[in-house]
Amino acid sequence: MTLRLVSWNVNGIRAAAKKGMVDWARAESPDVLCLQEVKAQPEQVPEEILALPCHQTYSRPERKGYSGVGTLSKVEPLQSIEGFDPRFDSEGRLLRSDYDGFTLLNVYFPNGKASAERLAYKMDFYTSFQEYCRKLRDEGRSLVICGDVNTAHKEIDLARPKENSGISGFLPEERAWIDSFLEDGYLDSFRLFNEEGENYSWWSMRTRARERNVGWRIDYFLISDDLRDKIAGAGIMADVMGSDHCPVYLDLRL
Repeated sequence: MTLRLVSWNVNGIRAAAKKGMVDWARAESPDVLCLQEVKAQPEQVPEEILALPCHQTYSRPERKGYSGVGTLSKVEPLQSIEGFDPRFDSEGRLLRSDYDGFTLLNVYFPNGKASAERLAYKMDFYTSFQEYCRKLRDEGRSLVICGDVNTAHKEIDLARPKENSGISGFLPEERAWIDSFLEDGYLDSFRLFNEEGENYSWWSMRTRARERNVGWRIDYFLISDDLRDKIAGAGIMADVMGSDHCPVYLDLRL
């Protein structure tokens, strides 16, 4: 049995629903669909999305119209848990779903571009999240982590690395955190199958960057290394429209 897991920052679930997300979800029919930047309270999710034939869980950020994640799953999780650290949980950035064989973490990591304070918040989030994952691994859990990490790891992961070397999203300390996280025993699933450049998952909407493929790869499936032999495929769905991000996927054998 192979599960297809898809992760997509939809930049507003209500806007995405108006841009064909429901038709896409029915046609693609992933086993698990993880959404980030939902920008809606659970009761504000469009009816046509709630009507999709799957178990659905949404976070509840304190600030309305901001952040938020949702996990839609054909297989009902053994349990679903929102949040991981009281310091960050008010922004509704993490949903945990436990399945037979693995725990799925659907995460919308903070953006650090707005201010020095938000960059510090982002780095604190990274540190706390890494400790949380260590705790789960110590419990014997295999982890699948997906979402908008808001950092491009290496120069190959964005179109203009030199121009962006001083901008949050490609700062040395942000990139070093990804190094540290992978060293804890995780794999960047996409790079197991594709080592080429010009593969991006986000494009600025201001400069028609998507038409020119001037983008960043900031959406990931990070997998604990004990699941390596179960990874059947991973990729980027760059042709799927409806957001400034495109979906990324993981095929996992169980």
